Amino acid sequence: MSLVCTDLIKEFGKPATRIIHGINLSINDGDFIAISGRSGSGKSTLLYLLSTLDQPTSGTLVIDDKDTSTFSVEALHNFRNTEVGFVFQFHYLLPELTALENVLLPARKTHQHEEKTEYAKSLFEEFEIPDKWHKFPSQLSGGEQQRVAIIRALIMQPKYLFADEPTGNLDSQNADNVMNLLKKINRERNTTLVLVTHESDYAAMARREVFLIDGRIDEIRES
Repeated sequence: MSLVCTDLIKEFGKPATRIIHGINLSINDGDFIAISGRSGSGKSTLLYLLSTLDQPTSGTLVIDDKDTSTFSVEALHNFRNTEVGFVFQFHYLLPELTALENVLLPARKTHQHEEKTEYAKSLFEEFEIPDKWHKFPSQLSGGEQQRVAIIRALIMQPKYLFADEPTGNLDSQNADNVMNLLKKINRERNTTLVLVTHESDYAAMARREVFLIDGRIDEIRES
């Protein structure tokens, strides 16, 4: 197992409101997991815990046999930057940077942006926007912007890819395109993919669908 969480609990506020209730989940290398459920069921909160973007109130998260609670702040930042890619509903591209410059931002943190440039351009080619790397976000369509965001998530060749409603801001055609890209990444790169979606058709594309109700796993559906 590459990612194992045990009795994961997350609470917010005072007095504490419990959002995630003692979740146990194991994810294998190269797996494709969808987290689904109604609005307010805790989908995104669970994703942020699994991806280390947020810390649990209690419980353990072990990734690659390492308890993440033992990571220093520096080790956690390094892990996120090199081993984890994130794709969100909104692309969060910086408007003053070109598509290529946006993609290379994670590599810049480790001073690898120059050596990653050709790889970045090859991803633009692979994702069928080869002539867009020099464009600014305002010159790209919504679907193109989300493709750039996915390329940015892949630039460090991460082992894990976490996607939070990545199709939520797209029309149906572009949403289908994005989902097919994510599935291709999982299949061809063996990247472990964890997807939050409220779309049942997209959840069904995963190998397993973890269905949440009120912060608890109600059902795990195998594809």
